[in-house]
Amino acid sequence: METLSPEVVEDLRHGRATHERKIAICATGAHLSAVDRAEILCVLSEDPDALISDRAQEALLSIAPEVFVDAAKRETAVPAFFAFASKKLQRTPGLAEAMAKNKNCPPEALVSMVPYFSPAIVQHLLEELDRITAHAPLALLLENSAFVTPEQKKVLENFRSTAIDEGHLADAAAEAEPDTHRRQTLLQQISRMTVAQRVQFAMKGSSEARRTLIRDTNKVVQRAVLQSPRLTDQEVEGFASMANLTDEILRLIAGNRNFRKNYVVVRNLINNPKTPLDVTLHMLPLLNPMDLKKLTMNKNVPETLRTTAVKLQRTRAMEKK
Repeated sequence: METLSPEVVEDLRHGRATHERKIAICATGAHLSAVDRAEILCVLSEDPDALISDRAQEALLSIAPEVFVDAAKRETAVPAFFAFASKKLQRTPGLAEAMAKNKNCPPEALVSMVPYFSPAIVQHLLEELDRITAHAPLALLLENSAFVTPEQKKVLENFRSTAIDEGHLADAAAEAEPDTHRRQTLLQQISRMTVAQRVQFAMKGSSEARRTLIRDTNKVVQRAVLQSPRLTDQEVEGFASMANLTDEILRLIAGNRNFRKNYVVVRNLINNPKTPLDVTLHMLPLLNPMDLKKLTMNKNVPETLRTTAVKLQRTRAMEKK
Protein backbone atom coordinates (compact mmCIF):
# COMPACT_ATOMS: atom_id res chain seq x y z
CA MET A 1 0.00 0.00 0.00
CA GLU A 2 1.36 3.40 -0.96
CA THR A 3 2.64 5.73 1.75
CA LEU A 4 1.75 9.31 0.90
CA SER A 5 4.17 12.21 1.17
CA PRO A 6 3.24 15.26 3.28
CA GLU A 7 2.78 17.26 0.07
CA VAL A 8 0.25 14.77 -1.32
CA VAL A 9 -1.61 14.66 1.99
CA GLU A 10 -1.80 18.45 1.95
CA ASP A 11 -3.20 18.38 -1.59
CA LEU A 12 -5.84 15.89 -0.49
CA ARG A 13 -6.81 18.00 2.52
CA HIS A 14 -7.53 20.85 0.14
CA GLY A 15 -9.25 18.72 -2.51
CA ARG A 16 -6.49 19.21 -5.09
CA ALA A 17 -5.45 15.59 -5.70
CA THR A 18 -6.09 13.51 -8.82
CA HIS A 19 -9.30 11.57 -9.35
CA GLU A 20 -7.48 8.26 -8.87
CA ARG A 21 -5.84 9.40 -5.65
CA LYS A 22 -9.16 10.54 -4.20
CA ILE A 23 -10.84 7.25 -5.04
CA ALA A 24 -7.97 5.36 -3.41
CA ILE A 25 -8.35 7.34 -0.18
CA CYS A 26 -12.06 6.56 -0.05
CA ALA A 27 -11.31 2.87 -0.53
CA THR A 28 -8.24 2.20 1.62
CA GLY A 29 -6.78 5.21 3.37
CA ALA A 30 -3.32 4.63 1.87
CA HIS A 31 -1.41 4.53 5.18
CA LEU A 32 -3.05 7.72 6.40
CA SER A 33 -3.60 8.28 10.10
CA ALA A 34 -7.22 7.90 11.20
CA VAL A 35 -7.49 11.63 11.87
CA ASP A 36 -6.00 12.61 8.50
CA ARG A 37 -8.33 10.25 6.66
CA ALA A 38 -11.39 11.50 8.55
CA GLU A 39 -10.59 15.09 7.66
CA ILE A 40 -9.87 14.28 4.01
CA LEU A 41 -13.07 12.25 3.66
CA CYS A 42 -15.05 15.20 5.00
CA VAL A 43 -13.46 17.39 2.33
CA LEU A 44 -14.03 14.81 -0.43
CA SER A 45 -17.68 14.37 0.57
CA GLU A 46 -18.26 17.80 -0.97
CA ASP A 47 -16.19 17.06 -4.09
CA PRO A 48 -17.79 18.26 -7.36
CA ASP A 49 -17.28 14.77 -8.77
CA ALA A 50 -20.41 12.86 -7.70
CA LEU A 51 -18.61 9.51 -7.67
CA ILE A 52 -15.93 10.76 -5.29
CA SER A 53 -18.50 12.52 -3.12
CA ASP A 54 -20.62 9.37 -2.81
CA ARG A 55 -17.62 7.15 -2.06
CA ALA A 56 -16.36 9.56 0.60
CA GLN A 57 -19.76 9.71 2.30
CA GLU A 58 -19.91 5.92 2.39
CA ALA A 59 -16.42 5.71 3.85
CA LEU A 60 -17.29 8.28 6.54
CA LEU A 61 -19.81 5.84 8.03
CA SER A 62 -16.95 3.67 9.27
CA ILE A 63 -15.15 6.51 11.10
CA ALA A 64 -15.45 6.40 14.90
CA PRO A 65 -16.99 9.58 16.48
CA GLU A 66 -13.93 10.26 18.62
CA VAL A 67 -11.78 10.52 15.49
CA PHE A 68 -13.84 13.48 14.28
CA VAL A 69 -13.38 15.12 17.68
CA ASP A 70 -9.61 14.64 17.47
CA ALA A 71 -9.64 16.12 13.96
CA ALA A 72 -11.57 19.17 15.23
CA LYS A 73 -8.91 19.82 17.86
CA ARG A 74 -6.07 20.16 15.35
CA GLU A 75 -4.77 23.64 14.63
CA THR A 76 -4.15 22.54 11.05
CA ALA A 77 -7.76 21.47 10.39
CA VAL A 78 -8.99 23.00 7.12
CA PRO A 79 -12.13 25.19 6.89
CA ALA A 80 -13.83 22.60 4.67
CA PHE A 81 -13.67 20.10 7.52
CA PHE A 82 -15.36 22.51 9.92
CA ALA A 83 -17.99 23.35 7.31
CA PHE A 84 -18.82 19.65 6.88
CA ALA A 85 -18.82 19.00 10.63
CA SER A 86 -21.21 21.90 11.26
CA LYS A 87 -23.68 20.49 8.72
CA LYS A 88 -23.44 16.74 9.24
CA LEU A 89 -21.80 15.96 12.59
CA GLN A 90 -23.47 18.32 15.09
CA ARG A 91 -24.66 15.52 17.37
CA THR A 92 -21.21 13.94 17.73
CA PRO A 93 -20.38 13.94 21.47
CA GLY A 94 -17.56 16.33 22.29
CA LEU A 95 -17.41 17.86 18.82
CA ALA A 96 -19.09 21.17 19.73
CA GLU A 97 -16.58 21.78 22.51
CA ALA A 98 -13.62 20.80 20.32
CA MET A 99 -14.68 23.20 17.56
CA ALA A 100 -15.39 26.04 19.99
CA LYS A 101 -11.96 25.67 21.59
CA ASN A 102 -10.12 25.57 18.27
CA LYS A 103 -9.21 29.18 17.42
CA ASN A 104 -8.93 28.26 13.75
CA CYS A 105 -12.54 27.11 13.53
CA PRO A 106 -14.46 29.84 11.64
CA PRO A 107 -17.21 31.41 13.79
CA GLU A 108 -19.83 30.72 11.10
CA ALA A 109 -19.15 27.00 11.52
CA LEU A 110 -20.18 27.26 15.16
CA VAL A 111 -23.70 28.54 14.51
CA SER A 112 -25.27 25.11 13.99
CA MET A 113 -23.33 23.77 16.99
CA VAL A 114 -24.84 26.24 19.48
CA PRO A 115 -27.66 23.87 20.61
CA TYR A 116 -24.93 21.51 21.83
CA PHE A 117 -23.00 24.14 23.79
CA SER A 118 -22.80 24.36 27.59
CA PRO A 119 -22.29 27.51 29.70
CA ALA A 120 -18.62 26.50 29.98
CA ILE A 121 -18.23 26.51 26.19
CA VAL A 122 -19.94 29.90 25.96
CA GLN A 123 -17.60 31.25 28.63
CA HIS A 124 -14.62 30.04 26.63
CA LEU A 125 -15.89 31.90 23.57
CA LEU A 126 -16.51 35.04 25.61
CA GLU A 127 -12.84 34.97 26.53
CA GLU A 128 -12.00 34.99 22.80
CA LEU A 129 -13.84 38.16 21.90
CA ASP A 130 -12.48 38.34 18.37
CA ARG A 131 -14.28 35.19 17.21
CA ILE A 132 -17.62 35.81 18.86
CA THR A 133 -17.91 39.42 17.68
CA ALA A 134 -16.73 38.65 14.14
CA HIS A 135 -20.00 36.90 13.31
CA ALA A 136 -23.16 38.68 14.53
CA PRO A 137 -25.52 35.69 13.99
CA LEU A 138 -23.40 33.59 16.36
CA ALA A 139 -23.49 36.19 19.13
CA LEU A 140 -27.24 36.71 18.67
CA LEU A 141 -27.98 32.98 18.73
CA LEU A 142 -25.94 32.55 21.89
CA GLU A 143 -27.70 35.50 23.50
CA ASN A 144 -31.09 33.89 22.91
CA SER A 145 -30.05 30.40 24.01
CA ALA A 146 -31.77 28.97 27.05
CA PHE A 147 -28.59 27.61 28.64
CA VAL A 148 -26.53 30.81 28.93
CA THR A 149 -26.13 32.22 32.43
CA PRO A 150 -27.58 35.66 33.28
CA GLU A 151 -24.07 37.13 33.40
CA GLN A 152 -23.21 35.70 29.98
CA LYS A 153 -26.47 36.97 28.54
CA LYS A 154 -25.68 40.47 29.78
CA VAL A 155 -22.29 40.42 28.05
CA LEU A 156 -23.83 39.11 24.83
CA GLU A 157 -26.51 41.80 24.92
CA ASN A 158 -23.73 44.37 25.13
CA PHE A 159 -22.47 43.35 21.69
CA ARG A 160 -25.58 44.85 20.06
CA SER A 161 -25.31 48.07 22.03
CA THR A 162 -24.41 51.36 20.37
CA ALA A 163 -23.97 53.18 23.69
CA ILE A 164 -20.76 55.17 23.84
CA ASP A 165 -19.35 57.91 26.06
CA GLU A 166 -17.94 60.18 23.37
CA GLY A 167 -16.62 62.75 25.81
CA HIS A 168 -14.72 60.12 27.74
CA LEU A 169 -13.20 58.66 24.57
CA ALA A 170 -12.35 62.13 23.28
CA ASP A 171 -10.15 62.65 26.35
CA ALA A 172 -8.54 59.26 25.79
CA ALA A 173 -7.94 59.97 22.10
CA ALA A 174 -6.35 63.32 22.93
CA GLU A 175 -3.68 61.47 24.88
CA ALA A 176 -3.34 58.66 22.34
CA GLU A 177 -3.19 60.70 19.10
CA PRO A 178 -1.51 64.14 19.16
CA ASP A 179 -2.34 64.88 15.52
CA THR A 180 -5.66 66.78 15.53
CA HIS A 181 -6.86 65.57 12.12
CA ARG A 182 -6.03 61.93 12.77
CA ARG A 183 -7.59 62.15 16.23
CA GLN A 184 -10.83 63.52 14.77
CA THR A 185 -10.91 60.78 12.14
CA LEU A 186 -10.34 58.14 14.83
CA LEU A 187 -13.17 59.49 16.98
CA GLN A 188 -15.54 59.68 14.02
CA GLN A 189 -14.81 56.03 13.25
CA ILE A 190 -15.39 54.91 16.82
CA SER A 191 -18.56 56.98 17.31
CA ARG A 192 -20.34 55.02 14.57
CA MET A 193 -19.45 51.61 15.98
CA THR A 194 -21.44 49.14 18.04
CA VAL A 195 -19.74 47.42 20.96
CA ALA A 196 -19.05 44.37 18.77
CA GLN A 197 -17.42 46.59 16.14
CA ARG A 198 -15.34 48.37 18.78
CA VAL A 199 -14.16 44.96 19.99
CA GLN A 200 -13.04 44.12 16.45
CA PHE A 201 -11.35 47.54 16.15
CA ALA A 202 -9.58 47.01 19.47
CA MET A 203 -8.31 43.64 18.26
CA LYS A 204 -7.26 44.65 14.76
CA GLY A 205 -6.87 48.43 14.73
CA SER A 206 -3.89 50.73 15.26
CA SER A 207 -1.99 51.36 18.47
CA GLU A 208 -3.79 54.72 18.71
CA ALA A 209 -7.10 52.88 18.57
CA ARG A 210 -6.02 50.54 21.36
CA ARG A 211 -4.74 53.39 23.55
CA THR A 212 -8.11 55.07 23.11
CA LEU A 213 -10.32 52.02 23.53
CA ILE A 214 -8.49 50.79 26.64
CA ARG A 215 -10.45 53.60 28.33
CA ASP A 216 -13.78 52.71 26.75
CA THR A 217 -16.49 52.60 29.41
CA ASN A 218 -17.49 49.13 28.21
CA LYS A 219 -15.47 46.42 29.98
CA VAL A 220 -15.79 44.05 27.03
CA VAL A 221 -14.02 46.56 24.77
CA GLN A 222 -11.29 47.12 27.35
CA ARG A 223 -10.69 43.36 27.56
CA ALA A 224 -10.49 43.15 23.77
CA VAL A 225 -7.56 45.58 23.75
CA LEU A 226 -5.57 43.24 25.99
CA GLN A 227 -6.45 40.28 23.72
CA SER A 228 -5.25 41.99 20.54
CA PRO A 229 -2.57 39.98 18.71
CA ARG A 230 -1.08 43.33 17.64
CA LEU A 231 -0.55 44.54 21.20
CA THR A 232 3.10 45.40 21.84
CA ASP A 233 5.18 45.22 25.02
CA GLN A 234 5.54 48.98 24.95
CA GLU A 235 1.76 49.45 24.89
CA VAL A 236 1.27 47.15 27.88
CA GLU A 237 4.04 49.00 29.74
CA GLY A 238 2.14 52.22 29.08
CA PHE A 239 -1.18 50.77 30.22
CA ALA A 240 0.43 49.49 33.42
CA SER A 241 1.40 53.04 34.38
CA MET A 242 -1.96 54.68 33.55
CA ALA A 243 -3.76 55.82 36.70
CA ASN A 244 -6.96 56.49 34.74
CA LEU A 245 -7.61 52.82 33.93
CA THR A 246 -10.10 50.73 35.88
CA ASP A 247 -8.99 48.50 38.74
CA GLU A 248 -10.29 45.53 36.75
CA ILE A 249 -8.07 46.19 33.73
CA LEU A 250 -4.98 46.71 35.88
CA ARG A 251 -5.78 43.46 37.65
CA LEU A 252 -6.13 41.68 34.29
CA ILE A 253 -2.72 42.99 33.19
CA ALA A 254 -1.16 41.81 36.44
CA GLY A 255 -2.83 38.42 36.09
CA ASN A 256 -1.49 37.77 32.60
CA ARG A 257 1.62 35.59 32.75
CA ASN A 258 3.02 36.89 29.49
CA PHE A 259 2.66 40.50 30.61
CA ARG A 260 4.29 39.75 33.98
CA LYS A 261 7.40 38.43 32.23
CA ASN A 262 8.11 42.07 31.33
CA TYR A 263 9.84 43.68 34.32
CA VAL A 264 8.82 47.19 33.24
CA VAL A 265 5.16 46.15 33.36
CA VAL A 266 5.61 44.81 36.90
CA ARG A 267 7.44 47.95 38.04
CA ASN A 268 4.84 50.25 36.48
CA LEU A 269 1.95 48.35 38.05
CA ILE A 270 3.53 48.51 41.50
CA ASN A 271 4.10 52.26 41.18
CA ASN A 272 0.61 52.88 39.79
CA PRO A 273 -1.57 54.22 42.65
CA LYS A 274 -4.66 52.75 40.97
CA THR A 275 -3.40 49.15 40.99
CA PRO A 276 -5.24 47.15 43.70
CA LEU A 277 -3.15 46.82 46.87
CA ASP A 278 -3.38 43.03 47.02
CA VAL A 279 -1.88 42.90 43.53
CA THR A 280 1.04 45.24 44.27
CA LEU A 281 1.87 43.52 47.57
CA HIS A 282 2.01 40.16 45.80
CA MET A 283 4.40 41.49 43.13
CA LEU A 284 6.57 43.55 45.47
CA PRO A 285 9.33 40.91 45.90
CA LEU A 286 9.94 41.08 42.13
CA LEU A 287 11.38 44.62 42.35
CA ASN A 288 15.13 45.05 42.07
CA PRO A 289 16.96 46.95 44.87
CA MET A 290 17.06 50.28 43.03
CA ASP A 291 13.33 50.29 42.20
CA LEU A 292 12.46 49.06 45.69
CA LYS A 293 14.33 52.01 47.18
CA LYS A 294 12.48 54.43 44.89
CA LEU A 295 9.16 52.88 45.90
CA THR A 296 9.83 53.55 49.59
CA MET A 297 9.91 57.27 48.73
CA ASN A 298 6.90 57.25 46.36
CA LYS A 299 4.19 59.28 48.12
CA ASN A 300 1.62 58.45 45.43
CA VAL A 301 1.26 54.77 46.38
CA PRO A 302 -0.65 53.54 49.45
CA GLU A 303 1.11 53.84 52.81
CA THR A 304 0.78 50.08 53.37
CA LEU A 305 2.73 49.38 50.19
CA ARG A 306 5.48 51.85 51.13
CA THR A 307 5.77 50.41 54.64
CA THR A 308 5.98 46.86 53.29
CA ALA A 309 8.62 47.99 50.79
CA VAL A 310 10.71 49.41 53.65
CA LYS A 311 10.43 46.13 55.55
CA LEU A 312 11.45 44.15 52.47
CA GLN A 313 14.43 46.47 51.95
CA ARG A 314 15.57 45.89 55.55
CA THR A 315 15.11 42.12 55.23
CA ARG A 316 17.25 42.03 52.12
CA ALA A 317 19.92 44.13 53.83
CA MET A 318 19.97 41.75 56.80
CA GLU A 319 20.27 38.72 54.53
CA LYS A 320 23.39 40.19 52.93
CA LYS A 321 25.18 40.45 56.25
